[in-house]
Amino acid sequence: MPSLSKDVKAQVEATRLPPILSLIEQSQLIKQGAEAKVYKSTLFPSPLCTPSSSSSPPPPALPVLLKHRFPKTYRHSTLDALLTRQRVTGESRALVRCLKAGVKVPGLRCVDVKQGVLGMEWIEGWSVREVLGGGQEGDELPDEDGEEEEEEPDDVQEMLKGLGVDHDSLLQAVGAEIAKMHLAEVIHGDLTTSNMMVRLLPTRASPNDPLFEVVLIDFGLSSVSFLPEDRAVDLYVLERAFASTHPVSLLPSGEEGVPHFEQVLLGYKRAVEEKGKKGECSRIEKRLEEVRMRGRKRSMVG
Repeated sequence: MPSLSKDVKAQVEATRLPPILSLIEQSQLIKQGAEAKVYKSTLFPSPLCTPSSSSSPPPPALPVLLKHRFPKTYRHSTLDALLTRQRVTGESRALVRCLKAGVKVPGLRCVDVKQGVLGMEWIEGWSVREVLGGGQEGDELPDEDGEEEEEEPDDVQEMLKGLGVDHDSLLQAVGAEIAKMHLAEVIHGDLTTSNMMVRLLPTRASPNDPLFEVVLIDFGLSSVSFLPEDRAVDLYVLERAFASTHPVSLLPSGEEGVPHFEQVLLGYKRAVEEKGKKGECSRIEKRLEEVRMRGRKRSMVG
């Protein structure tokens, strides 16, 4: 049988999809934004990791989240490839930095800077936005039958309340996790309640520990900085997100309740004072007040 010529072989190889893109083709698209598409997929254990002579059962398949920064046709191909490489690399490095510092973020599963794909641990749970009753984001994609499968916010809140998860403890846990991230010198850049997940734990580490944990996600706009100014801006972005998405409800007396962000700030201060340097918390507080003043002035001027 005659062998294929080199030209034919090259054409066949050129039309073959890279492995990571083949995996994406078999994955479920769950969200689409202007910069990236997000898929849910499954990674199966490699035969090389599970020798046939081993008597132990093979490791289970792992659900993963694939974030694909697809090519932008409106940009020059060279510039697009450079930006994609920088952003995928920056996001993966931010995740690794957080993981080393003990911040609860998704674990890395695979990185392909050439194809613009980042594979991360699948976080099973609910966004803080859903738990607080803000609803889901508008870029969630419906299922194939045209209807979205989602739990009602009231059902989620009732279930979590039954497990002893109240809003105050949740918000303080959010603040503590952000503080750990900032102490690792990572600035998120897009802190909203949609970028925080609530994951239930099978058991308590100790009797006083909560039965849940807050996981920070989506580090696509992250950067590295130790400056109080950058940390304050990060907090201010979250404060504005709370004000717009989760307005404060009125108390039975008719008075306005405590803003959600105050509880977040309480957990943040406690964690910074416990693990940060002396005076670090007061410096961030001072900067946050200055950022707030600048924000108010900008709103007044328009």
